[in-house]
Amino acid sequence: MRNNFLLITSIFFILLSACSQKNKNLFTESDRATIKEVRTFIKSNWDLTIRYHPKDSATLIGLPKPYTVPCIAETFQEMYYWDTYWTNKGLIIDGKIEQARNNCDNIKYLIQKYGKMLNGNRTWFLNRSQPPLFCMMVMDVFKATSDTVWLKKIVPAIEKEYFFWTTERITSNGLNRQFNSATNEEKLESYYNVGQRLGPNYDTIIIKTLKEKLEIGSHFISECETWDYNPRFGNRCENFNPLDLNCYLYIYEKNLAYYHSVFNSQDTVKWLELAEKRKNLMNQFLFNPDDGLFYDYDFVNNRHSKIISAAIFHVLWAKIANKEQAKTIVNNLAKLEFEFGISTCAPGERYYVYQWDYPNGWPPLQQIAVEGLRNYGYNSDADRIAMKYFKAMIETYKTTNSLWEKYNVSDGSKDAINEYTMPEMMGWTAGVFNYFDEMLKEK
Repeated sequence: MRNNFLLITSIFFILLSACSQKNKNLFTESDRATIKEVRTFIKSNWDLTIRYHPKDSATLIGLPKPYTVPCIAETFQEMYYWDTYWTNKGLIIDGKIEQARNNCDNIKYLIQKYGKMLNGNRTWFLNRSQPPLFCMMVMDVFKATSDTVWLKKIVPAIEKEYFFWTTERITSNGLNRQFNSATNEEKLESYYNVGQRLGPNYDTIIIKTLKEKLEIGSHFISECETWDYNPRFGNRCENFNPLDLNCYLYIYEKNLAYYHSVFNSQDTVKWLELAEKRKNLMNQFLFNPDDGLFYDYDFVNNRHSKIISAAIFHVLWAKIANKEQAKTIVNNLAKLEFEFGISTCAPGERYYVYQWDYPNGWPPLQQIAVEGLRNYGYNSDADRIAMKYFKAMIETYKTTNSLWEKYNVSDGSKDAINEYTMPEMMGWTAGVFNYFDEMLKEK
């Protein structure tokens, strides 16, 4: 018996050693040193991204608690909506849970004040929101704190924001879209200014009626409520039910059902029913049975977008896809997966130049793709993609001593398509770095 025990023990430690060696071989010694350096860089620089302005000042909207901005200096010195979801993930991993809670409380304040969360805390963002992720930020903080008193106070703000999206951003088919409340002056300004970002093919000299200019300008402002300018909507953002937006709102419905269950509320059933209804509508309008993939849906012309984009991973992240749909997405990974991660959109001919397109890989889309794949058990695919993007961040840090807003998934550099000067970034880049590092430590 003793010999058998020793044999089993020996085998166990041999296997453990093999696994440890496999994990060790994921990175070179230089990589491991850089990872440690980046984690130190992130942890020591979070405080440099915290601002505290409780009073309004010129265009800046004051917030009651300290808030986190994406960059240490110069660019993006406001709290941006969807950036903050990944910022909070990084903060929580680094033990800065109270700052993550502060960020949520500031979003709650803006929702209570304006009826929606703004693109950011500037007056020029009053005409639009951004991808809704407040409900998910609250879930992350709640999981880290188990603070039911705080949760109960914040749920009404989540429901108020949900009401905004399902009244101000609803379409005739029951799904949602991006839109805006801009003035004609703001729309006209958008029409002329966008050309600076979309390249030489954007021609404002061609005579157009004022009505046409206002329509085009309005579409562009609405597109700022999503990823920003991208090829998915053919510059007609308001005419589409975006795939990712409706996935976010599905998660709102599921999370609100959970929150109400925490408080033994009868509303739990209502929220589950709303989630099921949205899931059915998404399968009816956003799913293409011909190729088994999900797309943004042009509800004006009753057709799918022709662009395959990283938005498709949201149906895995939100757990909307069934097993067969998930398998089909995985079978089509090659259309979006490149040497250093997931491209924002599949390559193709474009009339305009967009930074939310190939070959750019944005940190939040990598995390959503990876977590979505893990939700369905495709762990090896998730690990491979995480490792690819992680390598790009590591190698670029070695040569620049910084993290960046986005990366080129073709060559792993920061030489991406830019509509403005590429900023050094903490924010979601730091959050995703922390997330991938913690995930890959398990391998």
